Amino acid sequence: MSTFYTLKATRKNGEVLDFSEFKGKTVLVVNVASACGFTPQYKGLQALYEKYKDQGFTIIGFPCNQFGGQEPGTDEEIATFCEVNHGVTFPLVKKSDVNGDNTNEVFKWLKSEKSGLLGLARIKWNFEKFLIDKEGKVVNRWASTTTPEAIDAEVAKII
Repeated sequence: MSTFYTLKATRKNGEVLDFSEFKGKTVLVVNVASACGFTPQYKGLQALYEKYKDQGFTIIGFPCNQFGGQEPGTDEEIATFCEVNHGVTFPLVKKSDVNGDNTNEVFKWLKSEKSGLLGLARIKWNFEKFLIDKEGKVVNRWASTTTPEAIDAEVAKII
């Protein structure tokens, strides 16, 4: 049976990001896109990361092109865009599907742990957020419209 800590993702350079390295940490997982109306949230996510990273907090960004074709670039282009335009230093992994037959294992697990609005499991759009506590439990899930600033207090509570 999968737990958060048995999951893995692949970084843009092909290295494996083993989630066991997050034991005892608070993690925010977000499906992201570079050409979305919510793309400015990258700045808020980076600010949240900077504020709490020294207290055992990280963010993992999963670029996804399933919503309006808003993440068309290569993994390298996506990383460069995020660094240059939004100062992103938190980990980004390879572009992944978050719904459908090819759903990334991380998102399969996240959606099974915490359903969204009206009990629906599927991801509705870019920048949905999942907050995982130090024990590897999904404690909250937010829709795209919820800004990083709006979840700051909840992150602070569980760090």
